[in-house]
Formats: sequence, C-alpha cells, structure tokens
Amino acid sequence: MLVAIVATFIIGYACIALEHPLKVNKTATALLLGVLLWTLYAFAHVQFAGLIPEGSTWTNELTHHLGSTAEIVFFLLGAMTIVTLVDEYQGFRIITDLITTRNKKKLLWTLSIITFFLSAILDNMTTAIVMCALLRKLIADQKERWLFAGMIILAANAGGAWSPIGDVTTIMLWIGGQVTTVNIMVKTLVASLVCLVVPCALLGATLKGDVVAPDNSTEGVNIDQKWQRLIFFVGIAALVFVPVFKTITHLPPYLGMLFGLSVLWILTEIISRKYSKDNIVLPTASKTLEHVDTPSILFFLGILMAVACLETCGALAMLAAGLNSTFIDMHIGSEPVGFFLIDLIIGVLSSIIDNVPLVAASMGMYPIHGTEVMFEVNHPFWEFLAYCAGTGGSLLIIGSAAGVAVMGMEKIDFIWYLKKISPLALAGYLAGAIVFILMDVTIFEKVAWLRDLV
Repeated sequence: MLVAIVATFIIGYACIALEHPLKVNKTATALLLGVLLWTLYAFAHVQFAGLIPEGSTWTNELTHHLGSTAEIVFFLLGAMTIVTLVDEYQGFRIITDLITTRNKKKLLWTLSIITFFLSAILDNMTTAIVMCALLRKLIADQKERWLFAGMIILAANAGGAWSPIGDVTTIMLWIGGQVTTVNIMVKTLVASLVCLVVPCALLGATLKGDVVAPDNSTEGVNIDQKWQRLIFFVGIAALVFVPVFKTITHLPPYLGMLFGLSVLWILTEIISRKYSKDNIVLPTASKTLEHVDTPSILFFLGILMAVACLETCGALAMLAAGLNSTFIDMHIGSEPVGFFLIDLIIGVLSSIIDNVPLVAASMGMYPIHGTEVMFEVNHPFWEFLAYCAGTGGSLLIIGSAAGVAVMGMEKIDFIWYLKKISPLALAGYLAGAIVFILMDVTIFEKVAWLRDLV
C-alpha cells in the first residue's frame, strides 16, 4: 500500500504541474490528491500501525496534521486579507510613489533587495504577498510582472533562510536548539545573499528598457490620503507584530496574524460607518474577504494534507534514512562531506515535498542531546540545512509557501515558472551552497584542495 500511496502522489503532482494542458484547476487536483492519499492510508492503517504512537489511531494522526495545516491556512488567510484590505484603501501608493524608477534592471534590484531583508523581519510568505501586491501597482504587463514575481519568490525564500524567524524550517531549528540566533545569521547571510544576487544578475542582463505602469485611474473611488496612510501603517504594523507576538507569548504565529486582522477589521468597520459619504463607501474587512483568493488557500490545504500523509505512512522517514545510509559516510580525504550532500538533496526535494517534514525527520535522526550526538549545536550540518531547506523550495513554484501564495495571486503557470525561473533559482541555490561550504571554517582550514581552489 505504501507503493500505491507514493505512486498516487507522483501522479497527482504531475497533474498539478500540467494544469493548463489538462485544463483541470490545480486546486481541484490537490484536494482530490489529499483525500485519496488519506483514504488509501485509512484502508491500510493496520499495516502501518507500528508507525503510529502508542495509544493513537490513524484518525488522531489525521486530526493532528489537519491542525498543523490549518495553522498555515489561517495564517495565509489572515495575511492575504490584511494585504488586500490595505490595497483596497490604496495604501500601497505610499510605497509605489517612492519608487520612481521605471528602468527594469533598477526596479528588479530594488524590489529584490527590499524583499530579501523584509522577509527576514516578517516571513517569506507574508513578504511575498505584500510585494506581489506592490507589483500590481508598478507593472501593467502580465508576463513582465511574472518575471518580477518569480524574483520576489527567490528573494523572499533567500531572505527567510538566514533569519531565525524568516522561514518555518529555520524557526524549527532555532526553537529545537540546533542553531542559535547570532550564529545562524552570521553563517548563512552571505550564502543567502549570493543565492539572490546570482539570479538577479542573470535575469537583469536580459532586461532592457522601462516597465509600463498600470493606469491607476481605474482603481475606483479615490480614498482620502489620511485613510490610505492610516490603514497602510496599521496593516504593516499588524504584519510586523506577528513575530513579536510569537516571541512574547510562544503561541503559534497564526494567532498573531488573526489578532492583527481583528484589530484592522474593527478599525475599518468604524471608519466605514462614520466617514462613508454619498456614493463613496469605504472598504471593510468583511467585504474584502469576498475578494481573497480562496482557491489558492484550498490548494494549500490539499497539497499540505497530501504531504502529511506521506509523512504519516513513513515514506519521508524512509527517504531521510536512505539519504543518511547512502551519503553520511562519504569523505574527501579524511574530511567528512556526506552531510553537505544530504542537505543539498533535502533542499532539492523541498521543492517537491514540503520541507517541514523533511527537516523534522532530520532533527529526529540526529539528536543534539544524549550519548549518540553526531551533529552538535551550531554544527555546519544544521546551518547548511537551514539554507538548503529555505532556498531549495524556490526551484519549483509550489515548493514553498511564498511560491504558492504568489502563484495564486498572479495565476502563474507551473510550466512557465519551470522554464523561466527554475534555472535561475538553481544557479542561485548552487552558488550560495558553494559559498557556504567555502566559508565554513571546519572544512576550509583543514581541506587542502579547497584552500588551493580558492
């Protein structure tokens, strides 16, 4: 039955990738895939009983994963609602009015660098949503906007990888004690920056001329500037407050996001009731929810539940164990390098399979406490894992939360991204990996061939 589950996942994933040729919406496929995998697992749960914790049942596992997935779904729903509400109040004009350049190269670098550092403060998914909303105010042509949106995905994932609060996998390693705050930032910042700079340079070399801005006169009613500024700053404050809320309360981030949404919701209800005049009705969160891209949220639900089934039935643990047994003992001379290969492969796999269970499996295989500690706290294995799992998801558009969010907002085609953006993402991913390995003191100081290479 395990073979049937894996085969079904592969077929379903292929159908998602071929959404446009098949003319079947990816959301429908993802939801069907999630249900089918759990149905197969339910029929075979006796076979996998040894993999379920004692006293639990397969229904408990389903409920557990649904809870974890719901956290991400509600986080995404809250973030998209806040950003859409700010957009409807024309709040992003505050930023777009400051970006005066229309030169494609300058605009590419400006947006990518802003995304890179903003992602480290917020998180990659929230940042991607915000920047994607900005793109709509700056670039009219859809295909040109797709190129910039692709770079937004790369920049958001690269920026999240070096910050302990920028990406869910880095957060896992940080909370789990595998890495410490200053160390993860120092060791991965340069590699992450290279991961962004290389694709930017490659894409920038092909861009010529200026972008054409959309006609803002078609936005509808003109919102008073004071309301634009108020909703913009409250909305951004709500997003920035999420990591602060998590640090103070130790509660899941989605609660912080929903708290920010509720504050903004109440504020817009008061403003709309008191200051709407004549035929001008100021937007409220309840109306904004009608415009939120629900299919993208349901797609997220389906694909994450499908991957959760792979985790529950043991497929991902078997994959991690296979990588471990195959590569862990590899050496160059007397120096172990197998863990670098494992991290690199996990990064590539994270573009196909959710990086969270892959990283969780790695954390379980290599404990940092006890008598059999292979990789201690702040070992290069953990730091490189944070980089690879965080940036590897950019290789495919559905390989990261940021990619899925942008895909939903801009309706980017899977195959188009594979042709246009994936090669750039791979170049950046490998370049950043090489830089990380060369900068790692434990390898650089001891391996003669690396010293000679540099």
